[in-house]
Amino acid sequence: MLSKAQISLITSLQHKKFRTKHGLFIVEGIKSVTEFVHSSYKVQKIFATDQACAKLPKIPQSIKPIKIPESDFNKVSTLKTPQGALALVEIPEPQQINLKNFKNRHTLVLDDIQDPGNLGTIIRTAEWFGIQQIVCSNGTVDAYNTKVVQATMGSLSRVQLYYTDIRDLILQEEIPTFGALLHGQSIYEVDFGKEGLIIMGNEGNGISSELIPALKTAVTIPRIGRAESLNVAVATTIFCSELARQHLKK
Repeated sequence: MLSKAQISLITSLQHKKFRTKHGLFIVEGIKSVTEFVHSSYKVQKIFATDQACAKLPKIPQSIKPIKIPESDFNKVSTLKTPQGALALVEIPEPQQINLKNFKNRHTLVLDDIQDPGNLGTIIRTAEWFGIQQIVCSNGTVDAYNTKVVQATMGSLSRVQLYYTDIRDLILQEEIPTFGALLHGQSIYEVDFGKEGLIIMGNEGNGISSELIPALKTAVTIPRIGRAESLNVAVATTIFCSELARQHLKK
């Protein structure tokens, strides 16, 4: 049975200030919990119903699941349809950006992405296409937001994320930069080479006006129909797909 203090702690982690205070975030679902258990993240505790415990694969003895009644689990779950397994995972220390990490690879750079579902989908998409790291502006939604974590379906446990002032990064002369804009060179005509930053803009405003002059290549997804714009997660998927296609050709 969960104590009042445990219920208070778990529910408080739905808010960024308490995630920061306690250095913890929530992972829900049997698959996602399993992914984080077998990652570099440190899982502090697992709470699970009897039914979910039976479905969890082998868990290290150091983090033996704590069995709780379904009624208690429903009090702390953030999902409309709880799956019976929830983990408290430690937020890792922020990693310093090393420019060497941007050589011979493409990196997504997110400029003030606000929607948790979009960020989660982008992280999951990045992993699918083999992109290993994402740099987020300081104004981008917190990656440990419960909705972001859920949308990644475990991919957050394997994709490296950084939060920083992306303007300083984009101004680095030795790194090719490609910005997703409504007006630019067709994505299907751009040679993305073997490395570079792929900058995706805010849902409503696109890439910040102060960043646009620093971009080396403006890239657009050709519009054939009449839609005004593309969802940023969808646009990112198209960029990742084209990067993968060019990589496979070389």
